[in-house]
Amino acid sequence: MHRFNENRAVGVLSEIIALERGYTPAKARMIRNAAAMHDIGKQKIDSGILNKKGKLNPQEFDTMKNHTWLGAKMLKSIQGEIGKMTRLFCFAHHERYDGRGYWNIPANFLPEYLSFVTISDVFTALVVERPYKSAWPPSDALDYIQEQAGTQFCPTLVKDFIWLIKSDNRVSAIFSEVMNQNGNVGTKTKNTFA
Repeated sequence: MHRFNENRAVGVLSEIIALERGYTPAKARMIRNAAAMHDIGKQKIDSGILNKKGKLNPQEFDTMKNHTWLGAKMLKSIQGEIGKMTRLFCFAHHERYDGRGYWNIPANFLPEYLSFVTISDVFTALVVERPYKSAWPPSDALDYIQEQAGTQFCPTLVKDFIWLIKSDNRVSAIFSEVMNQNGNVGTKTKNTFA
C-alpha cells in the first residue's frame, strides 16, 4: 500500500480512542490491527483514480467506493473475531452517524468501535497531503470534525476525539512519523497538535 503509514496511523489512533473509552488492552490492540487494514481494497483500484489530482467524476467515485467491499472480499479467509472486525472495517469505514455513508447503513446497526476507525481515517486524510489536496493544519481538521458532529460522527465521540488530539502526546508522535515518511502533515510548526 502506498499509504501504509497513514493506515498504521489510523490503527494506532483507533487503539488510543478504544483505550480512552474503556476497552481492554487486548480488544484495543485488535482494533488497531484490524483498522490498519481498512483501505487494503484500494490495491484493486486503478492508480489513475487513486492519484487523480482533481475531483472524481461520478463513475470514478463509484469505482472508488468499491474499495470497501473489495477489501472485505480480499480478507475473507481471516478467521475468528479479528477476521470479522477487519472485514467490517474494510466494508463500513465510510459509513456515517446519520446513516448517509457509502452504503447507507444506520449507525445503530454498527458497533461503536467502527466509529473510532471512521473518525481516525477522516482526520488522517485531512492532515496528510493527497494528490487532490494539500495537507490541512490539524486545527482546521478538528474544526471540520466539530462541524460534522451529529451528522458524520457521533457527537460524544467528536468531543472525546478533539480532547485526545489536543492533549495526548502520542498523537503528535504518530503524525511526526507519518510526515517523515509520506511528506506533509499540515503546517510543520512546533505544537501543531496542541
